Amino acid sequence: MIFAHLLLYLLLFCLSCDNQAEKRYASCINDMNALGYDLSRPDKIINLPSVLYEISGITLSDPASVACVQDEHGVIFIVDIVKKEIKKQITFHWEGDYEDIARVDSVIFVLRSDGVLFEIRNYESSHFDKKIHALSSLGPDAESLCYDKHYNRLLITPKSKSGHNPGNENIHPVYGFDLKTGKLIESPVLGIDLRAIKKFAAERSIRSSERNGKIKFKPSALGIHPVTDRLYVLSGIERMLFVFDRQGIIENIVKLDPEIFNMPEGISFFDNGDMLISNEGRQNPPTILIFNHTPI
Repeated sequence: MIFAHLLLYLLLFCLSCDNQAEKRYASCINDMNALGYDLSRPDKIINLPSVLYEISGITLSDPASVACVQDEHGVIFIVDIVKKEIKKQITFHWEGDYEDIARVDSVIFVLRSDGVLFEIRNYESSHFDKKIHALSSLGPDAESLCYDKHYNRLLITPKSKSGHNPGNENIHPVYGFDLKTGKLIESPVLGIDLRAIKKFAAERSIRSSERNGKIKFKPSALGIHPVTDRLYVLSGIERMLFVFDRQGIIENIVKLDPEIFNMPEGISFFDNGDMLISNEGRQNPPTILIFNHTPI
């Protein structure tokens, strides 16, 4: 009798493991079908040196190089993603809390958390020009930055809602910096409806890895997909990837495996849609992960 019970237990255990494996596999397939990426398996992993332990933003510099910033130093690091090494460092300012970076042709923009935007022209030259834009209306929690080529502007969003757009606590604002005028557009150019995110997640049984399972939506990076023209937003603290259309309507939410994504803090794309995501160091070293894009 005892032997029979043991066999039954082992059978149920194996079936449970198989079901869990099938669910994980199905989740990966769904992610692949929805976005064109297999987020469970990076196509390339670039381990970064300890100086980039707190890497906070990335942008493609050229087809073989990525420009990075980290939280503490006013330095742009150019990483050769073929040789997997830092090939150049550009000091543009003193220490501070630098959160994200974006390139527009030969100009690099760096966002500091207090709403200061640095414009570094001809950044690869030893005699680059620097201009500082104080965007005080962004508040003290500026976090994410990307280039919106279609509208000739930068998109900027805070990490949290507090202090921003107090008239509507359900809308997370995305601001625009007009590259022609060199000024911040007064009103948000996009509003992300937090209620719509919660509804979308509830209908699909998507829960945050936070203890209560609630999705907080704390953007750590954003980028525009060059092929689909969708807005991709990382929430690093939750290890989640959100995808929106141009009107800010939620289209997809993907939970990211913490064993692969230490702390996703930066995102960028190659012209063909291949995606780069940077991770701060945690249990593992800081990394840049590259995921090949398969058109859907």
